[in-house]
Amino acid sequence: MHLDFTNRHLVVTGAGGGMGQEIALCYLQAGGLVTGFDVKPPPDALAAYGDRVSFYQVDITDAANVSEAIDAAATNRGRLDHLANVAGVLWFDRDGSALEMDLGVWDEVFDINLKAMVHTARAAIRHMRATEGDRAMVHVSTTQWYRGDPKPQDAYAASKAGVCALSKSLAMQLAAEGIRSNALVPGLTLSPLQARWDDEAKRASAAAVAPLGRLGTPADMAAATLFLLSDRASYITGVELVVDGGLLMR
Repeated sequence: MHLDFTNRHLVVTGAGGGMGQEIALCYLQAGGLVTGFDVKPPPDALAAYGDRVSFYQVDITDAANVSEAIDAAATNRGRLDHLANVAGVLWFDRDGSALEMDLGVWDEVFDINLKAMVHTARAAIRHMRATEGDRAMVHVSTTQWYRGDPKPQDAYAASKAGVCALSKSLAMQLAAEGIRSNALVPGLTLSPLQARWDDEAKRASAAAVAPLGRLGTPADMAAATLFLLSDRASYITGVELVVDGGLLMR
């Protein structure tokens, strides 16, 4: 399926690497314009697209900075069609059972994984309302919130459940204006977030859990995200698209 984003504009958080970077690259390869947010500097792979890319080193937990950056990006491009909320944290060393973990860490995880989504949506929707055509958002969650885990990361899972709930609420609120909101629910995905899979044996063990027998990749997640953002998905809103190699069948 050929997707064409020529002259369309995407804001994507977490664009400094992993899934966010891959989504940005695929959107650019489909002709679009990208504004990337990350606390990390811009990767060389994005810089290669010249003035079709803008990049802001933004702390997405800072509502004022997020609003200022999105306003500047939308004004610069004259439109804002799409938003991808990809940035998030998974802190294996600090996140754990809600019965025992430091609740200061709980708050930090929620600020990054969920509250930041409120900051970006509030700022982006102002400009999406002024943009003609099909407009859409995708917010990245996780299969972990469906399943629980024998080694829990409760703040992560609960915050990502909130992502799905907020995405669905936004879909209902904005449907009459033609603005769509969907959640992407990745399964076991080989990305910088999963630093625990630091050798081939660990990666093979994790891959064996999925019925398709492999780990997901940022490219898998980018393909699904671009479909949900595209006009081909213009009748899809308020859903969670699970991309997990069959993991939830286990």
